[in-house]
Amino acid sequence: MTQQGSISAMHQAEFERQWDVLTAGVAEVVPLDEFKQKLLHAIVSQTPLRVKLGLDPSAPDLHIGHTVVLHKLRQFQQLGHRVQLIIGDFTGRIGDPTGKSATRKPLTPEDVVRNAQTYKAQLGKIIDIENAHIVYNSQWLAQMTFADVVSLSAKTTVARMLERDDFQKRYTSGQAIALHEFFYPLMQGYDSVQLGSDVELGGTDQKFNLLMGRMLQREYGKDTQVALMMPLLTGIDGVQKMSKSLHNAIGISESPQDIYGKTMRIGDEQLSSYMELVTSMTAEEVTHTVQLVATGKLHPRDAKMQLAFLLVSMYYSTEVAQQAQADFVAMFQQRTLPETMPTYVVPQDVLCADGTVLLTKLLVVSGLQPSVSEAKRTIAGGGIKYNEIKITDPGHTLVIASGDTLQVGRRHFRRLIRTPY
Repeated sequence: MTQQGSISAMHQAEFERQWDVLTAGVAEVVPLDEFKQKLLHAIVSQTPLRVKLGLDPSAPDLHIGHTVVLHKLRQFQQLGHRVQLIIGDFTGRIGDPTGKSATRKPLTPEDVVRNAQTYKAQLGKIIDIENAHIVYNSQWLAQMTFADVVSLSAKTTVARMLERDDFQKRYTSGQAIALHEFFYPLMQGYDSVQLGSDVELGGTDQKFNLLMGRMLQREYGKDTQVALMMPLLTGIDGVQKMSKSLHNAIGISESPQDIYGKTMRIGDEQLSSYMELVTSMTAEEVTHTVQLVATGKLHPRDAKMQLAFLLVSMYYSTEVAQQAQADFVAMFQQRTLPETMPTYVVPQDVLCADGTVLLTKLLVVSGLQPSVSEAKRTIAGGGIKYNEIKITDPGHTLVIASGDTLQVGRRHFRRLIRTPY
């Protein structure tokens, strides 16, 4: 490794530039000094770092919490380093037990393939997917013999596995831990052995798995990787980690209006972390915006609107973001209907003999509610408007005319089209 005292001023300046970018927003680097040496060596020798990110296709859609590590990965790319994107089509069949209080149901090969097919398009919205080295870990894991697996498992101990917080909690509480769950961190670590990774990215909840990769590289006589961990993004509820199951997530494939509207719901105290972790804003831009808000020169609402506009622009376009913003202003500030909304052509077989339709049925067939029972609850709760008039009777019937509007909550609309008899 190159020693910092013997490098040129040019190399030192480039090192400091890259260091500031790559460590911004990072929760922890293990070990920090080794990362400095690796980065310095990469700059002086003009040898890009091999930066690994593993993704298990456990769900077909990504939310912006997933993108925290992707934004950091993009920064490595922009600085000329080599991205190793691992699609865990083999490890995904087991599933990462991180944070799970019970054994996770394995995905079928069909589930994995179906979910993996959606990833490239979504990942390409953030990183340069064409210049990423994409591999599937079944290339080596599926080829291992039982003797290979025994040899791999001999590299660690049960005591070491029980150092993982979630395993330890389940063990002490008497909850079952299936033997195959121990193999997940081993397999993820073995990916690093196969790829010769210099750096592996992950969330703070991935620390054990990332360090397992470092340990296995050492056991196999390889140079050891650095574990670079990003903080976990809090959901729009401001309390728990972003998760679709907790209904506090912003999906990157959601509608522009939903992305914009959900972003406006985050707490003022979340502004800086969202700007820093899930956008392309520089550290200087984030600091400047936060200072403007703190000094009262920029209203938190306006800062959130800038953030929402930026997120929609990233996942769609500037033009689409402009429309989403106009819709939001119309709905929440001017209290008028948006200029554009999805249309629904009401088929004849939905109508009763007298030409009317139950509101509950219309909500379901138009896709605004998942079921009649849910529609009744939403109506009774005051969440439905027809032609901008609130309706609270679950048994209400309608006579539909083309151009009528149906609204659920503040962000979901349908403009109805009545077909001729």
